[in-house]
Amino acid sequence: MKIENIKMNEANIAVVSSEEKLIADTQSALDFIMTVKYETNADRIVINKEAVSEEFFILSTGIAGEILQKFINYHVKIAIYGDYTKYTSKPLKDFIYESNCGKDFFFTVTKEEAINRLKDNLQ
Repeated sequence: MKIENIKMNEANIAVVSSEEKLIADTQSALDFIMTVKYETNADRIVINKEAVSEEFFILSTGIAGEILQKFINYHVKIAIYGDYTKYTSKPLKDFIYESNCGKDFFFTVTKEEAINRLKDNLQ
């Protein structure tokens, strides 16, 4: 896991990249949140999609809701960047769309877009 700390527009953003899965279930998500907060003191995290388990993107498993609830509980905003074109599930596409309309979770194509979504959303 590589962590880069960026400070922009009064936002402290941790940009995490990893080839291995860092978020697979609620416990790994909680461990991830605590590790990043401890190492960076950031309350906004950008992470590459490859570091998130594929089960997260199968909404019927319920894992996405459980994991995102951990981020809400610990007041951490997250943006996951990567290629989502392989997913054909309408519920997942709707979930991504609705998340991107909110202010806590974002799904973007590029790392730069993910950083911008978090730096511009200071509430």
